Amino acid sequence: MAKAADIGSKRLISLAPDAWVQWVTQCPEVVAKEILGSEFQWISRETDVLVKAYSASHGDFLVLNELQLRYTADMPLRMRAYAALAQERYRLPTYPVLVNILPPPSTLTIVNSYEQEFLGLRAIQDYRVINLWEIDAEIVFQQPLPSLLPFVPILRGGGEASVVQRALQVLRADAQLNQLESLLAFFASFVLDTALVQQIMRWDMAVLRESPWYQEIEQRGVQQGARRQLIRVLQRRFGEIPHEVEVRFEGESVEQLESLMDSALAELTGGIAVNSLEEFVSILSI
Repeated sequence: MAKAADIGSKRLISLAPDAWVQWVTQCPEVVAKEILGSEFQWISRETDVLVKAYSASHGDFLVLNELQLRYTADMPLRMRAYAALAQERYRLPTYPVLVNILPPPSTLTIVNSYEQEFLGLRAIQDYRVINLWEIDAEIVFQQPLPSLLPFVPILRGGGEASVVQRALQVLRADAQLNQLESLLAFFASFVLDTALVQQIMRWDMAVLRESPWYQEIEQRGVQQGARRQLIRVLQRRFGEIPHEVEVRFEGESVEQLESLMDSALAELTGGIAVNSLEEFVSILSI
């Protein structure tokens, strides 16, 4: 059975940092000098990895990597904030990269820049976006990119049992990589039947629950279920719900969605009574 593993973003990128920075920057001459601390005063996130890189053309610079399970509407602002904080702390040019692992809800559009204009002043932050479901699985084996091996099942063309088996063979052939089996199995379960994944991995699928990704996926599933239920209730009470109202539910916690549900069913739950969709929208900012 695969052992529990540290499969955080820093762990994955540290497997082959040179190959990683070359891939995300698309500059084959770039090398990774060191992985830096990405804690900025009150801000610390496990999904951020800051790499000090070097190339003959650009000298020293930072590669700010954000590995996000699913894209959220606040990502542009977050990328702007982290890029600025990293540059201020290390006084080096910063190349921000957002890696989205799974597709977001259809209500969200992924963007590659933050833009704001206020009182005639503009704030702009561009960043590179990499959507893993758009990446050809074969690249992982050819380059190679060991950091992406656990994600092979969700890459383009990686959902076949034979490709998953190929990734597993590579992981098991390297003592540094074989602890990532649980993560490979976890993402394989998105595209293959559980019984087939069990057959490929040859161990109890309960090991998936050791993965920190598992808890996040599970929590997001609960959130999406609560969101869909709230929309159905609103539709029954007030008819068609505008798209912009649905979008405002994205990112709300389960507790917040349950509170909104109380308002939607005020006559049954004793929540804030609303008699129209307009009244309901007005409480979203409370």
